[in-house]
Amino acid sequence: INILDDCLCDIDSIDNFNTFKIFPKIKKLQERDYFRYYKVNLKRPCPFWAEDGHCSIKDCHVEPCPESKIPVGIKAGSSNKYSKVANNTKELEDCEQANKLGAINSTLSNQSKEAFIDWARYDDSQDHFCELDDERSPAAQYVDLLLNPERYTGYKGSSAWRVWNSIYEENCFKPRSVYRPLNPLAPSRGESFYTWLEGLCLEKRVFYKLISGLHASINLHLCANYLLEETWGKPSWGPNMKEFKRRFDPVETKGEGPRRLKNLYFLYLIELRALSKVAPYFERSIVDLYTGNVEEDADTKTLLLNIFQDTKSFPMHFDEKSMFAGDKKGAKSLKEEFRLHFKNISRIMDCVGCDKCRLWGKLQTQGLGTALKILFSEKEIQKLPENSPSKGFQLTRQEIVALLNAFGRLSTSIRELQNFKVLLQHSR
Repeated sequence: INILDDCLCDIDSIDNFNTFKIFPKIKKLQERDYFRYYKVNLKRPCPFWAEDGHCSIKDCHVEPCPESKIPVGIKAGSSNKYSKVANNTKELEDCEQANKLGAINSTLSNQSKEAFIDWARYDDSQDHFCELDDERSPAAQYVDLLLNPERYTGYKGSSAWRVWNSIYEENCFKPRSVYRPLNPLAPSRGESFYTWLEGLCLEKRVFYKLISGLHASINLHLCANYLLEETWGKPSWGPNMKEFKRRFDPVETKGEGPRRLKNLYFLYLIELRALSKVAPYFERSIVDLYTGNVEEDADTKTLLLNIFQDTKSFPMHFDEKSMFAGDKKGAKSLKEEFRLHFKNISRIMDCVGCDKCRLWGKLQTQGLGTALKILFSEKEIQKLPENSPSKGFQLTRQEIVALLNAFGRLSTSIRELQNFKVLLQHSR
């Protein structure tokens, strides 16, 4: 899978560029106060269905199996380890574990809380030209991303599937008749899907690949930070090869795995392209990454501009002109269509039954949405005035934090993928 479709790039050069240039710097950037705190509303109800996650975080009840549904073989022996009680206990344990692992650590120092009030004052004094529905809500809270790393939480099963299925179904512009090889529980009739996908115009194909790439990236983080065992009551986290193979091995996934990984690289290139395009916005002296600490803010900005320099130096970018090459009217409605799809995905994320998964789902969706907003706004970015806010293009603190943390997650995924490749070679 060395050459990527829809763009002239090979995977080795992306790996090297990411490992040696991007990854170390973006890791440092994510530790700065400006990028460490993300404001998010985790209390919005799911608008599409009643949330009944495998472990709905609020109340974790297990529905006992009705007597009539229990197979005779299981009913027969009372000492059977698959008896109803044993089963429920196992589910309850899983459930409690998922509750514990999926909960948000909302610890914030008083100093941080005071700083946030100051940040809000500063942000409000800036002009805004976009909708701030989520972060203006009284239920929105700041979360410390470093205290809440993205990793395995035990949130899985039908509830998690329903969320991903809705994201693909709602947002992939797809005719209902085409079967999508997403759900591993379904029988595989995959090829017709790919012939259909190739027949789509480039931008709709891109949309599918972006979602698939995001899905692959999130799954990679879960495989790389898996709960291996509890030792001395302390959980230990690390790579889980079996889980990695289940999701990405060409044989185990009937050829699906390499495609998913290809889409991850594709998503990386799209976000990389957006970063290189948005640089002029941040190069203006009027833009500062305000936290109230002047020296630290200047350092953070220098580090960010340094990362932008690197993104510009990468020779093989996805060419988005090919993507929005239609007439002006078509491009405008496409931009609007993409924006609405992303808004919708963000609403679907409100249906994720585990707070930590919801946090990272929302952040990465907003980051990708912001990247697309940038790619759609190239002309406006070029016309920005040096010393005054622009009516044409503006990014909020939330969008900036989401954009760079989302790209940080992709950079981490590609790094983790290389570790898995090494582990695979050793295990052979």
